[in-house]
This record gives sequence, structure tokens and C-alpha cells, in this order.
Amino acid sequence: MVFIRKATAEDASGILACLSAAFEEHRASYTSGAFADTVLTAETIAKRFQQMTVFVATEESGEIVGTIACGVVNAEEGHIRGMAVLPALQGTGIAVRLLMQAESYFRGGNLKRISLDTTAPLERAIRFYKRFGFSRSGKIQDFFGMPLMEYVKTI
Repeated sequence: MVFIRKATAEDASGILACLSAAFEEHRASYTSGAFADTVLTAETIAKRFQQMTVFVATEESGEIVGTIACGVVNAEEGHIRGMAVLPALQGTGIAVRLLMQAESYFRGGNLKRISLDTTAPLERAIRFYKRFGFSRSGKIQDFFGMPLMEYVKTI
């Protein structure tokens, strides 16, 4: 059984391991800066905890098998970052539960829109987000030398 809960600073190493495992297959498609910003470090995860609310999916053993971070951008918009599920458990519904947790978090703040950014190599994630109502906004930013595309959803 998998549980979703708010992460604490003590979860940092498990979150880092989950991000690293989930994104490793895409390392060659990322610039080194983009990959480092995606999988985080001990220093950057501390900043993530300061700036956003982080949730984890854990097995009964306590092992972190998924994560997602949520932050309020302004009075109407919330932003998702760092969604990941361990490769062996992808496709088991954990990502759906994490995304629903994020949406619930934002609805509790009466926000009207959720945004997230992703890169072209993450084709499976893009299909997942589209299936759950996200669409491209047309906004593209530079992400350490690669295009970062914004997706949005009205809630």
C-alpha cells in the first residue's frame, strides 16, 4: 500500500534518490545544468522546502517511491515542480495520486489555475499531463540551454 503525505526535511535524501532514479533515463537528453536542477542537490532541496510544499508517496516500509512539489505563484495560480515516481512503480497510479494531492492542495487555496513546466524528452509525462487536463500555454523559457514548455490547467 502507498501513502501520500506532506514531506519533512528528514525526507530529503529519499526525495533526492527518487528524483535521481526517475530522471536517470533522460540524463543524456538534458544539459548538465538542466539535469542538476531537475534532480536537485542537498542545497537545492533545502530551497525547495523553503519555497514550496512537498509531498511524498511512501510504501508501508517508509521508502519514498514518489514526490511532487506545489507552490503558490499568486492569488490565482499554483505551480507544480519535481514530480517523480520510481521507474519500477511508474504506471501503477502513484503519479495520479500525487497529482490529485497537488490539485487538492491548490483548491484549498481557492486558486484558479495550475501551471507546470516540462521538457520535450519527457514525452510520457507530457501525455500524462494532457490526459489530466493540462495544455500548452505557448510560453517557452530557456532551461539551462534547453526549451522549457509551460502547461496549464484551470481548476
